[in-house]
Amino acid sequence: MNEYFNNPRTLLQMRQGPLGSFLDSYSVLVRDQGFLPESVRSQIRLLSDFSRWLHRNGYGVGDVGSETADRYLECRHRRRRPRSGDSAALDRLIDMLRKMAVITDPKPIAARAPYEDVLNDFRIHLSQERALSAAALKNYVPFARLLLTERFTGNQIDFSQLRATDITGFVLRHAQCSSRKSALLMTTGLRSFLRFLYQNGTIVTDLAACVPTVPSWSLSDIPKHISPSQVQNILDHCERKTAVGRRDYAILLLLARLGLRAGEVAFLKLEDINWEVGHITIRGKGGRSALFPMPVEVGEAIADYLQNGRPRCSCRSVFVRTAAPRIGFATHTAISSIVRRAIARAQIRSPQTGAHLLRHSLAKQMLQQGASLSEIGEILRHCNPHTTAIYAKVDLDALRTIALPWPGGAR
Repeated sequence: MNEYFNNPRTLLQMRQGPLGSFLDSYSVLVRDQGFLPESVRSQIRLLSDFSRWLHRNGYGVGDVGSETADRYLECRHRRRRPRSGDSAALDRLIDMLRKMAVITDPKPIAARAPYEDVLNDFRIHLSQERALSAAALKNYVPFARLLLTERFTGNQIDFSQLRATDITGFVLRHAQCSSRKSALLMTTGLRSFLRFLYQNGTIVTDLAACVPTVPSWSLSDIPKHISPSQVQNILDHCERKTAVGRRDYAILLLLARLGLRAGEVAFLKLEDINWEVGHITIRGKGGRSALFPMPVEVGEAIADYLQNGRPRCSCRSVFVRTAAPRIGFATHTAISSIVRRAIARAQIRSPQTGAHLLRHSLAKQMLQQGASLSEIGEILRHCNPHTTAIYAKVDLDALRTIALPWPGGAR
């Protein structure tokens, strides 16, 4: 705090209350996250006021949580104008105290629905017994909760009252307003949940067989892709003289040259790159990892970003936000947003604008250059060869050589 306040009396006053001894740690935290000095001073003033409020109302540091923070903000906003960053600063403090083990549960325990214990057991089943990824849990559990919420009301829940008509009716209602992919996730999640209920004896009938099937023919889609010249056009339109441009250029190269998934780029760590031997560790789906040689072009772009574009921070992610807080990307959607903006800058019309477009385009380019499907599957890290087989459909010239004449002798 001495970096931001010089007056000893001011410092003494700010350290009053149960949070006084934690303000130095907080100031270091937000400084390392890239907040400007004026913003750090503003946040410390807020937390100091919060600390004195806690003292006046008989609270200790162990009572700090989202409930007391909300109560404080309500009182504060009666006497002064609310600011957009107040709530975020308090959340940041609560998270810091939780990581320091000063508080154990910063958020109030809301009234639990009667089926939350079942859903929690379902999460454990998916994670530990079936070894599914966090993404699978994120997709499956909400559908199970929605089914139970719509079927049972009040505090009583009786799984013996769950019928096949409840399942089919639920799927039909929600499939009508969902995409095919979302509908497939819904039916897969429901089958998994109903099998779980049947296996642990919660229901006596295997209702998973009642879940309707969403039409999804194998290899029915053609991967969306763009030409190598268009990919290069996207790369050329990156403004590599700015920090953001250097970061985005390195991200786009990882997608275009190595065919990485958006999440694999978003969660790439500094320790995943071995500069001495030129290798990069890719941590993919299901916790699987693979070691790849890093192309010179990719390595130079990442090194340029790390040396000349990446802000100074304690975050171990390779790619971080340019605005405070200086932390890594929270989800893979940020990478897809970078790709969409790059495609728009290059003024390329494409049926798909997400990060997977560059992955598909790499596979198409490899196929045209004579790579086998097994080689493409190895680069893209497909566990099942059938996943790679769909790329055979994008090589139209090769398909024409094996196409049979149209019946009737059409020319």
